[in-house]
Amino acid sequence: MLYKKIYKSLVGEILIICDQENLLGLYLESQKEFEDKLKDEEIKLIELKSSYDFDEEKFKILRLTENWLDKYFAGKDPGFLPPIKLSGSEFRKDVWEILLKIPYGKTWTYKEVGEELLKSGKYKRVSNQAVGGAVGHNPISLIIPCHRVIGSDGSLRGYAGGLDVKRKLLELEGDGEK
Repeated sequence: MLYKKIYKSLVGEILIICDQENLLGLYLESQKEFEDKLKDEEIKLIELKSSYDFDEEKFKILRLTENWLDKYFAGKDPGFLPPIKLSGSEFRKDVWEILLKIPYGKTWTYKEVGEELLKSGKYKRVSNQAVGGAVGHNPISLIIPCHRVIGSDGSLRGYAGGLDVKRKLLELEGDGEK
């Protein structure tokens, strides 16, 4: 069974999607996927009236994800990852794994992400556009920090959650000069 829950943050609502073992999706309300996933009746919406309604074991992933988000929006590096399960092409998964290496409060360019892919030896060449496409289809925003990827000239480039949100996230992490 899949579950979803709304988390309220300083950049708007965030939709958490998980099963009992892994976080599967994290969507900002400004992303087009947010509404689609919210309407998906096959994913059970968890609405808790009180903490007594919460089955800790059944919804452990939700609690871990909310703890991660609480720390993040308090301006701190959460220091851990909830268990995640990625769904996508091998190339996209490889890009997302590299994004997880970008330190809190730092940014990398699309070119730097591509260079990391090349270092793996798995690819002979990689275009910045292909990297950008994979970054833009990240299903677990924030936790897989696609907002930390910028243009080679230091400019903020596309972000599924919108450039204003990207700017706020980078400022929250202390990289406000971007």
